[in-house]
Amino acid sequence: MRWATVNPRKYLTPQPRLFVRNHTSTPVIDKSAWRLRVFGDGLATPRPATDPLTLSFRDLRRLPHTRVLSVHECTGNGRSFFASQQGTPAAGTAWTLGAVGSVVWEGVRLRDLLKEVGLGDDAVSIQATGLDPSYVSGGVDYGPVRRPFPVSKALRDAVLAWSANDEELLPDHGYPLRLVLPGWVGIGSIKWLGSLEVSNTQLTSPWNTKWYRMTGPTYSTTEPPLTVNPVRSAWELASGATLRAGRRHTLTGRAWSGAAPIKKVNVSLDGGQSWQRADLRDEDGRGAGVATVRGHGWTRFSVEWDRPAAGSYQLLARATDTDGRTQPLASPFNDQGYFFDAVVRHPVTVA
Repeated sequence: MRWATVNPRKYLTPQPRLFVRNHTSTPVIDKSAWRLRVFGDGLATPRPATDPLTLSFRDLRRLPHTRVLSVHECTGNGRSFFASQQGTPAAGTAWTLGAVGSVVWEGVRLRDLLKEVGLGDDAVSIQATGLDPSYVSGGVDYGPVRRPFPVSKALRDAVLAWSANDEELLPDHGYPLRLVLPGWVGIGSIKWLGSLEVSNTQLTSPWNTKWYRMTGPTYSTTEPPLTVNPVRSAWELASGATLRAGRRHTLTGRAWSGAAPIKKVNVSLDGGQSWQRADLRDEDGRGAGVATVRGHGWTRFSVEWDRPAAGSYQLLARATDTDGRTQPLASPFNDQGYFFDAVVRHPVTVA
């Protein structure tokens, strides 16, 4: 997604504009033949992988439906700024800040499914596995993309979604069914969901041990897997945009957090020499047109720039959520360039 193309009057991100991050290729799936496999020793009646419970799409549609608003974001969003802003390049796709979007997901709550199939009292971990082809890198076959998450997250707000913004999921976004973990790293929201393993022990995969955890010279070898997304913000303006001198400009942007609603956004129009409070909309986590849906949505902000003189400027935005988390001025480096949450310096020219 390119922030310069975002319509300030529209809250949600259309599916065709939502970023795509795949480890392999998008599978072609026949919904009528698709089945969700559920197994593991964490079920009330344990089932081995060779004899799973199977649910059709029709079976899922019989369960209570829900609609959940959440910001969906790649863990590497903002990665390019490790190089361009901090001089410490990191491996991976050189995202700016467009690997994110705000979506209303519709489907069934995972807790309702677990109630239906029977959850064991000792269950602690669930592993979601996709139906995309196995991921092969450096001659090593790591198997299909999969990642575990705690039962507590499953019971709190996890969703098995079949639509985004009232439209059937597009193939690149997980058709016919995907997992959604609101507020958590995008890799956890497994697309093309094929199975759920429910376990009495902590499950692991390369996607929470080898990748999607912090590694680098300042991190230990026992860093936990990444879960809750940090606080970030972005201007709805092209980097390097040119604005007319002597005119009044309304500058807009969006801020979001994986943990809590946005409380405030401070902005600077002079590279950090002075700061002011931006005006906020949607700070309660509800967006225009989706007033009945509460969740981890983003907050739109705006500031009036009154007749700036000609010259080069840097726009800065610094968001704080209601949990007290604030964007830092610099992000600690890690090898994979995850969680760049620092204030981004956004250049513009006034002429």
